[in-house]
Amino acid sequence: MNVKIYSTPTCPYCIQAKKYLDGKNVQYEEFDVSKDRDAAMEMINKSGQRGVPVIDVNGEIIVGFDKARLDSLISG
Repeated sequence: MNVKIYSTPTCPYCIQAKKYLDGKNVQYEEFDVSKDRDAAMEMINKSGQRGVPVIDVNGEIIVGFDKARLDSLISG
């Protein structure tokens, strides 16, 4: 499974999403879009959004911390 999370250090939903993934023992790659312009552009191109978090699970894009959708993608 390939999971990427685009976030910022001060975003409360980003922190929740990362804690949730940690609790499920899901490995993910984190991109701080406040410091990484290339990652920010990649996130915008994938999602059409500038808000965080954006979570990419095997190419499926979740905007925000949508626990039900995240569960369905990481358990499937």
